[in-house]
Amino acid sequence: MKYHILAFFGGFLLDLLLGDPYCFPHPVRLMGSLISNLERKLRGNELPEKELREGKVLVAAVLLLTALASGLLLTGAYLLHPCIGAAVETVMTYQILAVKCLKVESMKVYRSLTREGLEVARKAVSMIVGRDTAVLDEKGVAKAAIETVAENTSDGVIAPMLYLALGGPVLGFLYKAVNTMDSMVGYKNDRYLYFGRAAAKLDDLVNFFPARISAGLMILAAYCGGKDFSGKEACRIYKRDRRNHASPNSAQTESVCAGALGIQLAGDARYFGQWVRKPYIGDARREVEYEDIRRVNRLMYLTAGLCEALCLLGMAAVYLL
Repeated sequence: MKYHILAFFGGFLLDLLLGDPYCFPHPVRLMGSLISNLERKLRGNELPEKELREGKVLVAAVLLLTALASGLLLTGAYLLHPCIGAAVETVMTYQILAVKCLKVESMKVYRSLTREGLEVARKAVSMIVGRDTAVLDEKGVAKAAIETVAENTSDGVIAPMLYLALGGPVLGFLYKAVNTMDSMVGYKNDRYLYFGRAAAKLDDLVNFFPARISAGLMILAAYCGGKDFSGKEACRIYKRDRRNHASPNSAQTESVCAGALGIQLAGDARYFGQWVRKPYIGDARREVEYEDIRRVNRLMYLTAGLCEALCLLGMAAVYLL
């Protein structure tokens, strides 16, 4: 347990310092390649019931291979020496978290909006959102970046952190595998409506409690974050709008963010060439500003820090008992 605690803290610090260097091979990219290859091999029939079955096989295969690879690596490292195991676990923990990566990618959008113009900003935001960005104006681009950071505070930071605290890197990588499958095949379009259903449903399940914990922590962060945020409004909008999304989890942190910043998020968006009607989240107490991208990153960092501290306290209490 003491090595797990050290690795948990060390991995968080590495993520804050290094983020996701493009030159460094990342396991999530390997997961993406695995999912793409398995999809090509499994898909061979357009009948709904067979696509549902093929999708379940994809989920089972990806989870099994992820558990085997991460489990063997971690076990082998600890068998060599506890210090080697702790070092490997630290790096694995670092690779599962995405605090700095979220900030770096969203701040590319901020810099593009403030210095390089709309077309460059559209390209920058297209790297972190699934919607069609060609139709977005400056306000739409900023909103898309804000929504991505708000939603991924749960998916990319708090949820993996909680699973890491509970089950170490093996459980953390299993969570990332589910999340990656959902982001690749969990769409309700003609191609993935049936094939991606198992991945989408599993993602909803594994994020159910983390999304709500993330929202609670973000509300606390809004109260602690100073004059840029309103904890009272974050709590009010969360209670009112936390279900304003097709996903049971996505609006949890988005609603907190909208209330904390006093802006309106979500609304209709275009995906794969088709407009999708979506309810608004939050009240338009003021217009969305470019600076809101910086503010939502501060809120995300505060939320991550609170979660890290609480997880460390919980693990330390278990170790001491």
